[in-house]
Amino acid sequence: MTGFDPQNITHVYLRRIDQKLDRVLDDVNDLKVRITSVEESLVGVQRRVDRLEMRVERIEHRLDLRDDAFAEATESFEGPKK
Repeated sequence: MTGFDPQNITHVYLRRIDQKLDRVLDDVNDLKVRITSVEESLVGVQRRVDRLEMRVERIEHRLDLRDDAFAEATESFEGPKK
């Protein structure tokens, strides 16, 4: 039986792989934290947009402003006049 040889090429490569794997795990954890922060910020922006949308709708309602693009579709079509 042979003892552990620190110069064994297999052990050298396994140590390198282990070190790289540790760095990858650290990077993944860092990315998780950053993505969570971005998601939380996006939720805050979405809330603000929703509030602005509600305010604009209230203003349009008070000023009787509305888009009448679909109003014509509700009118009955009588066809050409004879």
